[in-house]
This record gives sequence, structure tokens and C-alpha cells, in this order.
Amino acid sequence: MAAPGALLVMGVSGSGKSTVGALLASELGWKFYDADDYHPEENRMKMGKGIPLKDQDRIPWLCNLHDILLRDIASGQHVVLACSALKKAYRDVLIRGKECAPLQCDETGKDKQPAEVKLLVVHLSGSFEVISRRLLKRKGHFMPPELLQSQFDTLEPPSAPENFIQISVDKNLSEIIATVMETLK
Repeated sequence: MAAPGALLVMGVSGSGKSTVGALLASELGWKFYDADDYHPEENRMKMGKGIPLKDQDRIPWLCNLHDILLRDIASGQHVVLACSALKKAYRDVLIRGKECAPLQCDETGKDKQPAEVKLLVVHLSGSFEVISRRLLKRKGHFMPPELLQSQFDTLEPPSAPENFIQISVDKNLSEIIATVMETLK
């Protein structure tokens, strides 16, 4: 497989995206971004109150992340992004930007050909029970455990023709990292 410009480590809240993403970035010497750091304050406040985000909350955030990925890749930097990206449409926005967004981010540059990010999706999957136990142990995060069911309800696991691998969260961290590294060879 030709090396992707970016890895997307995705899954529901509590699946280990940030931990796995940071370790992968360190192992690969790539730049790491945690998508949670780029949520606008309004999104954080909604989630903090237990209100699930809607597409109109997510699309501008995803477009911004796409632009960050494009910028870094254009400058020769490979990137690991930890982002829930629960729906295929969300992953499409990360790859193609606003042109494929169900709700447009902005209308600038409409006549330009969309720039795509060559992405390998790493889907961290696990059962509701396993991930729920993890979330209950997590402290200081704006995403309350009560929203986990809404994440599972929204989840559209990657499938062909998406470029992806699926890894169980039941594996230990070193096994997860090794699986991804083997896929990139």
C-alpha cells in the first residue's frame, strides 16, 4: 500500500483515539492532532450539557480539520488525526473538504477542483460495555458518558471502498500500534 498522507484514528468516545493517535504519531515521526482540541466552544458546551451534536455543529469543525490536514500534507508533513468521524459523510469531509459536505462550510473557491487528503482510516472498535467502562473511569473530559449510546447509534463503521483497517480495543496498545505499523509497510 502506498503511504497515506494522513492516518485518521476514529471511533466512539472512549475507544482510545487520542492515546493511540499520539503513540502512532510519535512512532512514525508524524504530526499529531486531536480533533477535540478544535471543537468550537459552542460544541463543547452542548456536549458538556449532554446534548448530542448535529451535523450542522460538526460540518464546519470537520471542514476546518480537512484544511489543517491539507495544509500540513502540502508542506510535506504526514499527520495522525484522532477524530470520532462516526459517519461516512464525516470521513468524506475530512478527505474532500467542503465540496462533499451536506451543509457547505463556506462558498469561497467553488470553481476550484477539490483537494483530497490520502487517508488511511484506523477504526478502533469495541462493545458498548467495554467502552462504557472506560468512559466511567475517565475524568475531566467534556464528553459525558451519557452520550455514548448516541455515538453508537450514529456510528457507520468504515467499509469498502474506504481505505481502512479495523482494530479491536480489546487488544493492548502495543498490539494496536504494531497492527497499524504493519499495515503501513
